[in-house]
Amino acid sequence: MKINLEDFPTFHPAGLKKKKIQKETAKLTEEIGKLQHLLYADKRYAVLVIFQGMDASGKDGTTREVFQQCSPMATWAYGFQKPSQEELNHDFLWRVHRLAPKKGRIHIFNRSHYEDILIQRVEKWIDMERVHMRMRAINEFEKLIKEDNHTLILKFYMHISPERQLEKLKERREDPEKHWKHNDKDWSIREKWEEYMEAYEYILNQSEIPWIIAPCDQRWYRNYFVAEKVLEAMKSLDLKLPPINTRF
Repeated sequence: MKINLEDFPTFHPAGLKKKKIQKETAKLTEEIGKLQHLLYADKRYAVLVIFQGMDASGKDGTTREVFQQCSPMATWAYGFQKPSQEELNHDFLWRVHRLAPKKGRIHIFNRSHYEDILIQRVEKWIDMERVHMRMRAINEFEKLIKEDNHTLILKFYMHISPERQLEKLKERREDPEKHWKHNDKDWSIREKWEEYMEAYEYILNQSEIPWIIAPCDQRWYRNYFVAEKVLEAMKSLDLKLPPINTRF
């Protein structure tokens, strides 16, 4: 069935209590921390979490909240920016593949390889033939690290409404404590909202590993939603502590 983002809510379900959900989120993040410890010790699996979405959709905040109980020894977050000249001299997946997690680790991508078929498509730096080629390459790349390196891949589309995004962008411009987040380019990108939604829907429908569409208008529900999905997926790995190593 074709995914249409207009069919998915950006807000929390009716009847939820904010304080209760926040308490539940704290329990979920504690459990994620325990499973991350097992993942690190077990070393049979890797975990890659991808947060992709429009500016101000909560990628940074979700990373901070959901993985707050995880050890920095085995958890690492990377934010993809404009490619360097060295990266541009390689294929578009070169800079991504070398950042994929090894067994025992959780890596979090704030933006990702999907930028290369989002902004480049919308800004018309590449044509649709190149978009289709890159989409096929992305599917093969994700299949490779999933099957060859036992990597659990969780891809979250951070689904925020244009109204809520506008509020958050205004906060960045008006609140001195958030000035450091302000970027004029975010406003020019916002003007192309419909083009970006079309590009995102293409990705959501063409990906072989499915996306999880996370409602992001309320931070407290967003954090709960993502934490619940991460915990559920990590539980499926059947992680366990290895026996004592008797080799010398």
